[in-house]
Amino acid sequence: MMKLLGALPEGFPIPIVVVQHRSKDSDRLLVQILQDSTPLNVSEVEDKDALIAGMVHVAPANYHILIEAGYLSLTTEEPVRFSRPSIDVMFSSAADTYRSETIGIILTGANEDGSSGLAHIVKRGGRALIQDPKTAEIPIMPIAATLAAPAAEVLPLNRLASRLLELSDENTKVARRTAV
Repeated sequence: MMKLLGALPEGFPIPIVVVQHRSKDSDRLLVQILQDSTPLNVSEVEDKDALIAGMVHVAPANYHILIEAGYLSLTTEEPVRFSRPSIDVMFSSAADTYRSETIGIILTGANEDGSSGLAHIVKRGGRALIQDPKTAEIPIMPIAATLAAPAAEVLPLNRLASRLLELSDENTKVARRTAV
């Protein structure tokens, strides 16, 4: 994740929401580690925070994130695939809210969380990127995602940031055309 965020430029035109599985007792160290790796502003999400372009919004420990039109909500509903926060919950809410403007990315991980949410993004017309399992430290999550979302682009970790930049540029142009 640090390599991906570190390759994105200051002024990146879309918001980023990061969901990482961690202990419910985790402190805010993840935010500091990510901030040290990127020129983008990194913040742990609080309920009803605005969804801000160029900001890295990090899910707090023990809360699901729901993406709504222009803001983020936190919920303590039951864990999904033994996880809270759950990538599936965040991806599904993003896809339902932003449909074809949604870009989901699955990186290394040790369970299947995120695979059905990524498939939902594709179903809603969004884009899906998956770290090539050969470049993943733990390939379980990328493998599950490729099976659930076969239309996704599978790329090595060092290629994900440039592809995200290309897709963000496409989304920005579509948004400008739509707004005119």
